[in-house]
Amino acid sequence: MATLFRSISRLSPPMNGQSRIRTITTLSSNPSIKVFPHPSKPNTHLLTYLETNPPNPSLAIGTTTTVPPTPNSFRENPRFLTILNDVLAKHAANDPDLKAQAQAFASPGGFSFIQAGRSGRGGSGGAGGASAEGGAGGAGVGGWVHLSDTRNPPEFGRIAWPEDIFGSVEVNGKGEIIGNYQPSGTYRIITPNGM
Repeated sequence: MATLFRSISRLSPPMNGQSRIRTITTLSSNPSIKVFPHPSKPNTHLLTYLETNPPNPSLAIGTTTTVPPTPNSFRENPRFLTILNDVLAKHAANDPDLKAQAQAFASPGGFSFIQAGRSGRGGSGGAGGASAEGGAGGAGVGGWVHLSDTRNPPEFGRIAWPEDIFGSVEVNGKGEIIGNYQPSGTYRIITPNGM
């Protein structure tokens, strides 16, 4: 049977001249996510990136009634998504993968590459925006590129599924990011592919 979560021992700062060892429980599928019992809801766990114990529910990713969490057991923290989108709005333009997408988008073959890649996923393929929204771009025209998580990487020449896309930024025909980050509104913290 697979381990549902794992424990990590850490040395806590000395108290009364003695160091303490404390155990932090993490998800086995994503060791960056810490699992804590919810302080006020029995049979519920808080999932957070922070090691603070007790955890701050307002900064948690969300709650779950089962470990590992499932789409049915997980309840996202809307404040966490707001914080996530604020951070991405400030720093998404510095993401190396997003910059590479923007450059590929502006390449001479970008437009034909995008047209060939279009097949369902959110109405667009390649690195461009949805064709019905007029954002196809490429080949010196400009358009939109998408920032997505890596839990379910898309096939070459495709964009991620809508639930995996954090948001998009506008690029010009030279592959330079010219627009502000726009949240997708479709991103889901947990899907059948994990968190």
